[in-house]
Amino acid sequence: MKIYKLLYVLNQIKLLSPLALFRLMASIYKNGINLMTLVHFSAKNYGERIALVDEQETLTYSQLFARSDELSLSLSQEYRLESGKKVGLVCKNHASLIKTIYAVSATGADIYLLNAEMSEAQLSSILERHHFDLLVIDEELSWLGLGGEQYAHRGAILMSYHPTLPAINNLPPVIYNRTQKRSPASTGKLVLLTGGTTGSAKEAAHKPSLFNYLDPFYDFLIRLKILHYHTAYIATPIYHGYGIAVLLLFCALGKKVVVCRGFNAEMACRLVREHQVEVVTVVPLMLHRMLRTNVSDLKSLACIASGGAELSPKLAQQTLSQLGEVLYNLYGTSEAGLNMIATPQDLIYSACTLGRKIKGVDLKILDDHKKEVEVGKVGQFCIKNRWSMRNGSQIWIETGDLGYRDENGYYYLCGRTDSMIVSAGENVYPLEVERVLLTHPQVEDAAVIGISDELYGQRLKAFVLMNPRAHTNTEELIDWLRPRLARFQLPKEIVLVDDLPYTSLGKLNKKLLT
Repeated sequence: MKIYKLLYVLNQIKLLSPLALFRLMASIYKNGINLMTLVHFSAKNYGERIALVDEQETLTYSQLFARSDELSLSLSQEYRLESGKKVGLVCKNHASLIKTIYAVSATGADIYLLNAEMSEAQLSSILERHHFDLLVIDEELSWLGLGGEQYAHRGAILMSYHPTLPAINNLPPVIYNRTQKRSPASTGKLVLLTGGTTGSAKEAAHKPSLFNYLDPFYDFLIRLKILHYHTAYIATPIYHGYGIAVLLLFCALGKKVVVCRGFNAEMACRLVREHQVEVVTVVPLMLHRMLRTNVSDLKSLACIASGGAELSPKLAQQTLSQLGEVLYNLYGTSEAGLNMIATPQDLIYSACTLGRKIKGVDLKILDDHKKEVEVGKVGQFCIKNRWSMRNGSQIWIETGDLGYRDENGYYYLCGRTDSMIVSAGENVYPLEVERVLLTHPQVEDAAVIGISDELYGQRLKAFVLMNPRAHTNTEELIDWLRPRLARFQLPKEIVLVDDLPYTSLGKLNKKLLT
């Protein structure tokens, strides 16, 4: 089966012909084994096919490689980047970021993709822990160049775009002696620091490898039918592992990728319509806003890949009724990568499911005593695979996610280990109550947390966002919930709110709810 998958993937990226193998060997000889090799190979195979579109430029595969290659030479000469050096990228989605990822990889330096929505304090904390030899930033972070002890960065700083200051878009070309052999480099680490905008960021280091990533690559191609499509819009941040994985996949397949700084639902709908986008990567909050803004703009979508946060059953059903069988639910973590996929047919079976494991994933569901639970019982997901941040180690990763498996092999999420409460001796999962609240026809959004209670130990408190035309009050909501929840699941209190706090990655920020 492994040989079949390998041959299938190699065939899809056009690697089985003598000419393709020659091009690959030439790319490796020139660049080494790194991400630049990928874009060089794609330039040879796909040439003048459009590779990348953002607000400022449109690049073919030949242009993307040429500009990334020139940038790599500039970074090597001007900033002495090489194996062992560390480069931090604090950028939103745009062409300069993508060119920089390829260019830095060609030098052999480690790439750290940092959350571009972090506060000054959070970014300063990361800079204290890591000495970056180069920091590439968007213009809105120019305060980092002001110096001062509070910023803790002593390396070089380079803008992604700027009309006058040194920036990725205006670095002078390097005078390069073509008779001199360029030293190929092996790719450094690709490190994700994407723990959201609150608390300490999680660090997950990956070493790109076709063989390590063969199973998720294959399952993503087959289950999402990627080979049928030509254009993808990456709406999720590239600094999130989900975004960069799709970017690299589409580069290998010679597809067109559309990116844009930040997310605005009206703009996102317009991009889908203008480029006739077939595949879009979203977090559920993005999808919710796009459906509410202009469904008619989304008719070209054949594959909506949702991940990074909990997909509500209500949103899954709305998508099915308005756009048809186009929604896929992806489950993964920064540390363990992609592990489960729910197809549109799986979501018809159950709008709550995470789907089934992909091949190559070992998954145990363990109780508090580290023993496997029975089918249908809730425990913590613990995962082992070859493409995790441990890259092939035999260590199980505790995800911190609670869930269970049904008798048909489908998996379900019940929340985080730190969100579960014990109320009068019963385990209570806030996510289950949120799902029930979201089925109310007048409820737009909901978040549930645990609070202390003298009698029960802990109870639930719900924060509910009603739709603009709602006329239901909190007492009526409690009455509506009673026949739908167990007694110990009923919230002690319901608070109606005007909005709910979300992180830049589209996850509910419950730390801000009290």
